Amino acid sequence: MRITGLILAASLLAGCTEGGVGDMSSFGDPASSVADVSSIDYYPNDQAIVTARVQFENGHYGKAHTESKRAVEVASNDPQALLIYAASLDRLRRFDQADVAYRKLEPLIGDRIEFHNNYGYSQLLRGNLPLARQHFLIAYEMDPSNETVANNLEMLRNSTNYQRRGRGDLRGIGAPRVSVAHDRDYP
Repeated sequence: MRITGLILAASLLAGCTEGGVGDMSSFGDPASSVADVSSIDYYPNDQAIVTARVQFENGHYGKAHTESKRAVEVASNDPQALLIYAASLDRLRRFDQADVAYRKLEPLIGDRIEFHNNYGYSQLLRGNLPLARQHFLIAYEMDPSNETVANNLEMLRNSTNYQRRGRGDLRGIGAPRVSVAHDRDYP
């Protein structure tokens, strides 16, 4: 009875797989369906880059960071992935981590407009206006017709016209006084 049960179970299992009992993998799929990936030398990170760029353009900097980090983990020297990664870190105000990405980018594309424009913008966000100007001007000299660089230079000029103030810097400016009603003012 026991042997008959084992034969029945084996035949049922064999019917569930295409190749029979000997063609089973540990994942429940036939072993023949598990591809041999030992010859693949490239893992595409394009989808992560595309997703990161879309998220960044939509203002979802946390999601852009997550996707660009995934792309950088796949290809650590991919300039496009590193640019999006650094820019998303800048927008999240994680400048220490962004600096690591910019240091990796500099030997790769340090002589390109994209590097100088992004690094200049990073410095602008930090409030380091002289260094931001220096990098924007280098980018502008590379391509005077680039709208992004021209807009960043305009933003820099506006930043110098309207200085940021720290907390408490507005004390002493004639703020309107608010009168407080007393009990005697009411009937």
